Amino acid sequence: MDLDPVLLARIQFAFTVTFHIIFPSFTIGLSAYIATLGVMWLRTDNERYHRLMRFWTKIFAVSFAMGVVSGIVLSYQFGTNWSRFSVVAGNVVGPLIGYEVLTAFFLEATFLGILLFGFNRVPPGLYVLSAAIVAIGTAMSAFWILSANSWMQTPTGHEMRDGVAFPVDWLAIVFNPSFPYRFSHMLNAAYLTTGFVVLAVGARYLLQGRHVEDARTMMRMGLWLMAILAPLQLFIGDQHGLNTLEHQPIKIAAIEAHWDGSKPGALVLFAWPDEKAEKNLFEIAIPHGASLILRHSYDGLFPGLKSVPPQDRPPVLNVFFGFRIMVGIGLYMIAAALFGCFLWWRGTLWETRWYLRIVSWTWWCGFVAVIAGWVVTESGRQPWLVHNILRTADAISPVPAASLLGTLALFVICYGIVFSMGIYYINRLINKGPEDRVIQPEEGVPSRPLSGAGDAARDAIGQKG
Repeated sequence: MDLDPVLLARIQFAFTVTFHIIFPSFTIGLSAYIATLGVMWLRTDNERYHRLMRFWTKIFAVSFAMGVVSGIVLSYQFGTNWSRFSVVAGNVVGPLIGYEVLTAFFLEATFLGILLFGFNRVPPGLYVLSAAIVAIGTAMSAFWILSANSWMQTPTGHEMRDGVAFPVDWLAIVFNPSFPYRFSHMLNAAYLTTGFVVLAVGARYLLQGRHVEDARTMMRMGLWLMAILAPLQLFIGDQHGLNTLEHQPIKIAAIEAHWDGSKPGALVLFAWPDEKAEKNLFEIAIPHGASLILRHSYDGLFPGLKSVPPQDRPPVLNVFFGFRIMVGIGLYMIAAALFGCFLWWRGTLWETRWYLRIVSWTWWCGFVAVIAGWVVTESGRQPWLVHNILRTADAISPVPAASLLGTLALFVICYGIVFSMGIYYINRLINKGPEDRVIQPEEGVPSRPLSGAGDAARDAIGQKG
């Protein structure tokens, strides 16, 4: 059997980036939540916020470490598997990734040490400030990564010389046409992902009758956040879609499974797109619905998949179903948030066990929505790696298919082990729950509470206090 090295390289990168995106989408939001808890602790002097801050910092420490480890591999793959991409786009993408390291990662690493081990070693104000700076750093990291990826979707601010992109306007490169929409959409998704996890953990404790006051605080904060951000995500996503229609219309055609651009687009609720026959099977659709959403006109037209040759079309199944998974989860989040607020307003939230059970079981929804969104974004860009500049098939390194297959198998094994251990340890921390711990003082040293993240680090290496 002949193995396709391009397909294997794509699968390998897709696997590693899908694994990696799970952790930044959680830590970006979680760092902001920890900083918020810290500010509320300083303002109210309520020990509950302090206790929750230390509890979630433990989980953040594990998630952040897993995100760093899984992300390092991606940078190496640019050189090992995608060397032609590095040659063509490295002058633009390389500095953007470098800026992420210089401005965001160093900032996070510096103040993360204070957050993890500085409790009772630095003043409370500085401790909370370190949490806020870590939150800013994670958002800055998303800024630069989304800028680089958005440039690959809508490249501007460069000139081509002998097939190589050279930057001529860094402001145009950084703030390329799709960047504001993609950055706001991803950042909001990260906060929603964390908000839903916090909501689920609070519901889990209430169902178990443990940490009741802490659980209620988590649920109240999670519901407030989601009641605002979940509907907002619907608006941001709509604007993002309109921007994509302007710059990448074939991606929109794949999202809508819209084949014939000479006819108004139907809003396809479900179908099985048949790429060979160039039609949809088992279609359930609202006539003219896509035209109303995308063109704000009942008979509005937009390009269909048939407007370009088959070799210039993205894989329709991936994009079509990925988009519907993302939107379906988004609508569920809106419903869960608004109904939870309604129960809260009626004073029955804590006793409505069926609602608590549902949200405690669906903690994973935000992660799946983020992954589905990235499938739509990256698969929808195909066959281009850098839109209208470099095709994916032309960007690969001359690496034998057998080597790609072997390393892919190793990645699956190693990442499976790391992921399983990380989830197991995070679940252990959640099972333990928020608590105050005191380490026994040495002779002549006053006792002090143990830093939550420091406790996590010591537990991880078997030195339990």
